[in-house]
Amino acid sequence: MNKTRMACIACVAMLAGFSPSAGWAQTTGSNYDYTEAFNPFFYTNNGTEYRSASGMPGPKYWQNAVDYKISARLNDQTNEITASVTLEYTNNSPDELDFIWLQLDQNMFSQEGRGHLIVPLTKSRYGDARSDFDGGYDIQAVKFGNGAAAEHLITDTRMQVFLPEPLQANGGKTTITVDYSYIVPTHGADRTSVLETQNGKIFAVAQWFPRVAVYDDILGWNVQPYTGPGEFYLEFGNYEVEITAPANHIVVMGGELLNPKDVYTAAQAQRLEQAKKSDETVVIRSAEEVTQASSRPQGQKELTWKFKLQNAHDVAWASSPAFIVDGAKINLPNGHTSFALSAYPIESNGGNGWERSTEYTKASIEFYSNLLMEYPYPVAVNVAAEIGGMEYPAIVFCSYKAKGRGLWGVTDHEFGHIWFPMIVGSNERLHAWMDEGFNTFINDLSTEAFNNGEYYRAAGDANRLAQVLTRPDLEPVMSTPQNMQERNIGVLAYFKPGFGLTLLRNEILGPERFDRAFKTYLHRWAYKHPTPDDFFRTMENVAGENLNWFWRGWFKYNWRFDQGIVMVTTDASDPNDKGMITIENFEKMPMPVVVDITTESGKVHRVRLPVEIWERNHTWTFKAPTDEKIVTIQLDPDKVYPDHNPDNNRWDITEQ
Repeated sequence: MNKTRMACIACVAMLAGFSPSAGWAQTTGSNYDYTEAFNPFFYTNNGTEYRSASGMPGPKYWQNAVDYKISARLNDQTNEITASVTLEYTNNSPDELDFIWLQLDQNMFSQEGRGHLIVPLTKSRYGDARSDFDGGYDIQAVKFGNGAAAEHLITDTRMQVFLPEPLQANGGKTTITVDYSYIVPTHGADRTSVLETQNGKIFAVAQWFPRVAVYDDILGWNVQPYTGPGEFYLEFGNYEVEITAPANHIVVMGGELLNPKDVYTAAQAQRLEQAKKSDETVVIRSAEEVTQASSRPQGQKELTWKFKLQNAHDVAWASSPAFIVDGAKINLPNGHTSFALSAYPIESNGGNGWERSTEYTKASIEFYSNLLMEYPYPVAVNVAAEIGGMEYPAIVFCSYKAKGRGLWGVTDHEFGHIWFPMIVGSNERLHAWMDEGFNTFINDLSTEAFNNGEYYRAAGDANRLAQVLTRPDLEPVMSTPQNMQERNIGVLAYFKPGFGLTLLRNEILGPERFDRAFKTYLHRWAYKHPTPDDFFRTMENVAGENLNWFWRGWFKYNWRFDQGIVMVTTDASDPNDKGMITIENFEKMPMPVVVDITTESGKVHRVRLPVEIWERNHTWTFKAPTDEKIVTIQLDPDKVYPDHNPDNNRWDITEQ
């Protein structure tokens, strides 16, 4: 035994009035440093007039805004989209702006795109390094509202538009029009795609127009290039969109369809209205009708679909001649309704497949509307595509192969993103965990509630999860997704932060305090741009708890957690010393303590100790709340803590 460690145990024993020989003791090396774990200086910035120290928007919080008018045409033979976008940008910042940055995400798919050049030769979600597809935008014109050509510079997935005179602060406006075209990639980083089906192509169209980058009080212009792993950070605004597609196509978009009678047959338009009033799924275009020419309006080569969407930070759509379409009413808490709509090919129909998509969509939206905040959009569209799962305001793309639990899971996850990050507009390029992790957390609650738990599986043994969630080779959760190994993104952006919130809710704060604080965060930052500090501060201020030890260990660093029993006194000369138990924190992460103590009569005594026992201690000694003979002691009896070394969590008298 290490002499220093033996001396430490002896000191603990002397202070408690007994010696190790009075019972049982063990020791191992400890990595714990309480001054590091509970260092009070977690936040690096004080509150400002823009962001309060309490986690709420400050009295002078601001963000810029942009409205879009887009007109586009789809050529389904060449997979080309030709379009024009006019954006009206409002500068609400206190700064004059000399230029505006636009995001050109499609340029990732050109042969010179950074995102393409950094894709590894091994299989990647974000592309194929050996692909000869050469995509990207063809920018034909960039003009100001007066028709004058705009000087601009394109760098990879960004375009800088230089203004002829500074855009005034506190409400200055400018209008820019971009005429462009591009070829829709077959596999666009698993977010946009073209799927070949027996009845025609399915175009899942996203990141399809130049979008204004965010200018904020944190970084100024957010100009991180799009390379695949990091998703989006965009300004809120309103959209007016016209899509012209072949007449045999059905187009769906995340937005209200303004001219259904022009683009559906009379029978389909009637079924559409019926579906909007029905709690049960109504088929609008059946599988049998997909192969019938009469199921589309006749006598025209093309049709123009008109949509609008308000107070959103993006818009996406899908188009195909192969779509089966069905829908149902979504009931919202305030008595209003929205509309669940599903579009999928014959290949996805049947066998507990996409025929249940509308049921899943409706259930997911209704659950989150009651749990968090009411769903804000007039429609919720689920599209079967060659995409594992991807979210946009009011529309999601899910795998056309998904069935049963898999289809429920991806549908529920993608629609959960309406709240994070579509309503709470965090920076996904930098903080993937603030949308994926939060969403993973609420998905567990939704799945437990859906159809009496039809697809629910409890998380299980957190000790075993710890082997994955706190592996020493993992990057911290608060790394950017671009700064993580691709194989680690699932753990770090989704499961580890999601489990962390579950742990915070169930074991550290309790559901009542956590739920109030979490919901407050959502309402404070709805349609705004929060940072990690805004979340951390809100949770602490509303719940009334200093949690810097938790944020530091679980999010900022990849600390491990290991508590263990190091000493038990079963006999002692002084009766007051009998039943003394010493535990130790061996790793860098502290946690509260839960212990079950079983006595000779079979009675179980549960002891709970707060995390504060570790504020100035490596070890802690406490007395069992019983005079009976102790036969077993079990740390973390419900296995809810991420203890990666549970072997030292149990003491049994028969093994001593």
